[in-house]
Amino acid sequence: MKLPLIAALTLGLLASAVPAAPQPAADPAANWDLTPLYASTASWQAAKDHLNAEIPKMKAFQGRLGESAATLRQAMDLMFSLKKDFYRLAVYSFLNRDENTRDTPSLERAQEIGLMESTFAQATSFVNPEVIALGEAKVKALIAADPGLAQYRFPLLEIVRAAPHTLGAEAEGVLASTGLVTDAPASFYQILANADMPWPSIKLSDGTSVLLDQAGYGKWRATPNRADRQAVFKAFWSTFHEYERTFGVALFAQVKADWFNASVRKYPSSLAAALDGNDIPESVYRTLITQTNANLPTLHRYFRLRGRMLGISDLQYWDIYPPIVKSDKAFPLAEGKALAIAAVQPLGKDYAAQFASCVNGRYTSVYPRPGKVSGAYMDGAAYDVHPYVLMNYTDGYDSVSTIAHEWGHGMHSLLANHAQPFPLADYSLFIAEIASTTNEVLLLDHMLKVAQSDDERLYYLGSSLERMRATFFRQAMFAEFELAIHEVVEKGGALSGAKMSQMYGEILRRHHGQKEGVMTIDPMVTAEWAYIPHFYRDFYVYQYATSIAAGSTFAGRILKGEPGAVENYLGVLKAGGSDHPYDIVKRAGVDLATPVPYQAIAERMNSIMDQIEAILARKH
Repeated sequence: MKLPLIAALTLGLLASAVPAAPQPAADPAANWDLTPLYASTASWQAAKDHLNAEIPKMKAFQGRLGESAATLRQAMDLMFSLKKDFYRLAVYSFLNRDENTRDTPSLERAQEIGLMESTFAQATSFVNPEVIALGEAKVKALIAADPGLAQYRFPLLEIVRAAPHTLGAEAEGVLASTGLVTDAPASFYQILANADMPWPSIKLSDGTSVLLDQAGYGKWRATPNRADRQAVFKAFWSTFHEYERTFGVALFAQVKADWFNASVRKYPSSLAAALDGNDIPESVYRTLITQTNANLPTLHRYFRLRGRMLGISDLQYWDIYPPIVKSDKAFPLAEGKALAIAAVQPLGKDYAAQFASCVNGRYTSVYPRPGKVSGAYMDGAAYDVHPYVLMNYTDGYDSVSTIAHEWGHGMHSLLANHAQPFPLADYSLFIAEIASTTNEVLLLDHMLKVAQSDDERLYYLGSSLERMRATFFRQAMFAEFELAIHEVVEKGGALSGAKMSQMYGEILRRHHGQKEGVMTIDPMVTAEWAYIPHFYRDFYVYQYATSIAAGSTFAGRILKGEPGAVENYLGVLKAGGSDHPYDIVKRAGVDLATPVPYQAIAERMNSIMDQIEAILARKH
């Protein structure tokens, strides 16, 4: 069984715990209350034991799904009831673990969930082959014969849709078991890149000695001193270059595994196989890449502006991370919440009231502390309860943006769970970042209205500009590289680490305008592909870019007050997983297979740069 979207994403956030930071202990709203999930760990254990006893009941339906509409409904009712209970157990265990990774019992409960997931998958493995064997006509007839099957119409027909790419029961069993082997490249990458690499240490210009592991690189690549940034890049990427051959073997193995799975299932390409799960047209992926390249002049304009604001005439790759505008302005939690709530008012009174209830309720783990995982995420998989958010609030504007972002996700889950029955509530990653992106755009609009000075406006504009570079252009660049390496293998070609560095370097130089004199790409950073873990999850990253394009388009229409804009947008959130995600977004007026939403991103970036340049002109 596949964990729901947001619950699955929580698994990737456990790489490191954050350092201790002061936490206002007097604010009870700074800590989430998990008792709506389970009153205690003992209650969780009792519910888990009960579910373990219930899962074997699925076997009573094996070989009988086509017997009658009533039998099919009973089987689906049981399966989705078990799944809903499992998700609730999973959410509690993940949240409990993530607030203190040093607590061994919490870690063990999360491990137990992994074992239960496997048990559930085995108990329900007969469902898809049996439904496919019934055929589309029979499945539709059964659905029509029992109103109770209406909520299962979409998931049942999705199973039927996959029939041309589904093998026989024995072959499916063999193919499933290959996962024991095909996940080896990702596991190899994780160990090498996070545990076994011999990370370098360097001495900065002020005499500080720093270890450049992945966390150290993430911190020191943005240091204000340019010579220090260059030293950080040279030391860090030189280490990756030393292991270029090894990382190349791992990623080549992953791409071959992707092509094996796609070809065995009779797909023409790895891309087609990856997109078919959500019935995403290939034109979405290819239009994203085409339009990103068509709009590179906008990205190049941003880099030139960055160089101007940093006072750098010979921009290098190590100059992309330091903020172009600095701010020491603090936003205590109460103020941060108030700003986020004020920002979403354009979405209507009902949305704003629900959003305020979320933000002010006991649903967020707010501050960093020893043992708590880093980063931020939302988990809305507990259908009958409330979404929860984990973040690490530090009083900066980024933290305010995180409130708006993560509770954008939270409102998406809340609205979908209220509008859809459980089988249709879980939404695809393809649309998951739309709500969060929309809220970020609304927040920027509000912050510009309440800013007290041009310097403050510059900071908000600069932060937004950098976020669009990193979320749209960078992710689209990754998507282009990922497609290129898969196409090499599909044509019978080989991929060495050196070959991948050469391919990635060509894309990197084009995106960053080396030919146009915008930025120089040092050969050492062409090994950056080896640093990106997303390449071990086939055709995943493009969805960040498509989501921010859609979210920016929706937000722009809402802020302009276009008729129906709010209703269309909220319709996307309420749709959950009731249809294919591309179709949900298209019905709301945004077709991600056309150039329009990608052009809107470029227009938005250019508008922000126009505002920045106007402020700079006033200041000088």
